[in-house]
Amino acid sequence: MTTEAPPAGEADLIAALDRLLRWRRDVRRFRTDPIDPAVMEALLATTAHAPSVGNAQPWRIVRVRSAAARAALRAHVEAETERAAAAQRDAARRARHRALKLHGLDAAPELIAMFSDEAPAAGHGLGIATMREALRYSTVLAVHGLWLAARARGIGLGWVSILRPEAVAALLEVPPEWQLIGLLCLGYPVEEQTRPELERAGWQAREPWRDRVFER
Repeated sequence: MTTEAPPAGEADLIAALDRLLRWRRDVRRFRTDPIDPAVMEALLATTAHAPSVGNAQPWRIVRVRSAAARAALRAHVEAETERAAAAQRDAARRARHRALKLHGLDAAPELIAMFSDEAPAAGHGLGIATMREALRYSTVLAVHGLWLAARARGIGLGWVSILRPEAVAALLEVPPEWQLIGLLCLGYPVEEQTRPELERAGWQAREPWRDRVFER
């Protein structure tokens, strides 16, 4: 049991966290430099600090190490990217979609598939009787903690979502009760940016946060 005082309220910590949140961008352009194994292990260890419903710790991390598995995932994502582009309403929109950089599977040195176990032994079912999706929310929090820890070390993370979860699960041969939450690329970014890539590309601007807050 630690006797160290919590850091809450420290001005330097607050300022550093605010900066970290602004610099936490979704990265799609990576350098190919490898991440030091000790650093990678430290990043994966941060997931243990994530809160989870019933303390179920439902996140399941698959590191994609083989070239064949990475190639299969990349081929799947590119096929789904083209399918999504073809579904756009007009030729101009289709062209803009195809011009977007939507993943870093070609260069990122680390690739992780984050799954949520829908039937974890840990937690004994606490807190999920009426909101079973809380298991997935817990895994998302583990992803976000990993993301911030990576960014604090100068490492970028890109969350690939143009995919079919069942296809990724099949490619990686995971248990049927594991639900894919995200395919994550990690590596050092080619450039540092505080503005989202889709905003810089003119696809979607960041809207005022106050427009997302309501009172009742």
